[in-house]
Amino acid sequence: MKKVIKNIIVLVVMVVALTSCDRSKRAPNLQYMPNMYEPVGYETYGDNPNYTPGMEERLPVDGTISRGSEFPYDYENTPEGYELAKTELKNPLTEIDAERAKSLYTIYCASCHGSKGDGQGTLATREKFLGIPAYKDREITDGSIYHVIMFGKNMMGSHASQLTEEERWQVVAYVQELKNN
Repeated sequence: MKKVIKNIIVLVVMVVALTSCDRSKRAPNLQYMPNMYEPVGYETYGDNPNYTPGMEERLPVDGTISRGSEFPYDYENTPEGYELAKTELKNPLTEIDAERAKSLYTIYCASCHGSKGDGQGTLATREKFLGIPAYKDREITDGSIYHVIMFGKNMMGSHASQLTEEERWQVVAYVQELKNN
């Protein structure tokens, strides 16, 4: 009796195994959860397929700053913005890394402004750019230096893309040190 039951169970398992595996290449495979296999792409600012009346587009919340970007700079690239930055803006860094500040200045500024801030950098002595002022001859503040690094002024272009916010303030501190020496 046990042998008969055992044979019936083996036979049923074999029948199920053989019929469940469809060897036909014409029959498509079944997908039990198709949304796991076929992703649905959404455009961030595009039409929302799940739109319901009253629902707004997927815009960022006001005041958000995207990852990897800096805080917004509130001064415009105008003479008025320059004057406002010159009077209002102060260096927020409490600790200045003198070696790093000097290194950044040497890389980005010394070729024009000179290693002493006297306007006699390599490009000035080779007469590639003329009229580069010495820091001692100018009324500059932390804000004016930072604003010029952000937007550039006269022949000097913007260095905002080369220096991070913290690095700009390091350079500002070093320029002030050169001016006062």
